[in-house]
Amino acid sequence: MRVYSSFEEMDRDLRYLKLQQQVHQETMKLQVNEVKESLSAVSILSNIVGSIAKKAVVLKVVNKLIGLKK
Repeated sequence: MRVYSSFEEMDRDLRYLKLQQQVHQETMKLQVNEVKESLSAVSILSNIVGSIAKKAVVLKVVNKLIGLKK
């Protein structure tokens, strides 16, 4: 536990703690918004489409390399 020698020291530390709390609150708000964006329907759909497209390209390249035709 800290021992203060003046009210100014206490006020300074209290202001610091209040600012630190505000920074943490804003950080949490940003993180919540990032999670909301990552879970949005558009984001999920674009991830699915991108994944399917990548797999289709890889499958096509592999088929050409090993000479399979469908």
